[in-house]
Amino acid sequence: MSEETPNSKIIADGIWNNNVVFAALLGMCPLLGVTTTAMNGIGMGLASTVVLLGANTVVATVRNFIPSEVRIPSYIVVIASFVTLVDLTMNAWMHDLHKVLGLFIPLIVVNCAILGRAEAFASKTTVFKAAVDGLASGLGFTLALFLLGAAREILGAGQVFGVDIFNDSFHPALGFVLPPGAFIALGFILMAVKWIDKKREESAEKKAKTKTKTPEPEPAQA
Repeated sequence: MSEETPNSKIIADGIWNNNVVFAALLGMCPLLGVTTTAMNGIGMGLASTVVLLGANTVVATVRNFIPSEVRIPSYIVVIASFVTLVDLTMNAWMHDLHKVLGLFIPLIVVNCAILGRAEAFASKTTVFKAAVDGLASGLGFTLALFLLGAAREILGAGQVFGVDIFNDSFHPALGFVLPPGAFIALGFILMAVKWIDKKREESAEKKAKTKTKTPEPEPAQA
């Protein structure tokens, strides 16, 4: 993507087409580690979104002042600053969620999806487009964490956001709350994402063929 890339494409790519999880399989550590419930997934995703938005904005702002030889360490310092801010804020205002997410919040620093967006996009574009990319990529990451967290919570506990959704005859598969269940659920989600993408491509091809086969109207005879 470049400075001429439309904002609509940046948003679509960040949320779905080039989702950091569905398309690139980045950020696997928090994805598999904290998504035991839908709420944990949303909390971790929004924390990462704040870091992505802030880091992309700052990197795009100072990109012309950072020597290329030290750009990666500089980006890491910027990311670490925002992670510290998010960590302290969550500890102060969302202490229960902060205790659940625990070590995974400081580990946002080493989330390669965040450093990747800073290096691949924010360092080569305007501040506004970098902010849009950071927000869209963060929301895409949040979507992936929420879907996996909700799937594991439903199958492993029969609940969504702590609310029972089945009757007493439902027997939850506790394995989905454990790490192996995260891999299994993620596999099915990725399979569903690929199926949706394939259907979208087939629909686009059909529309393109329909347009090419549409005969042009004959000119009216005098």
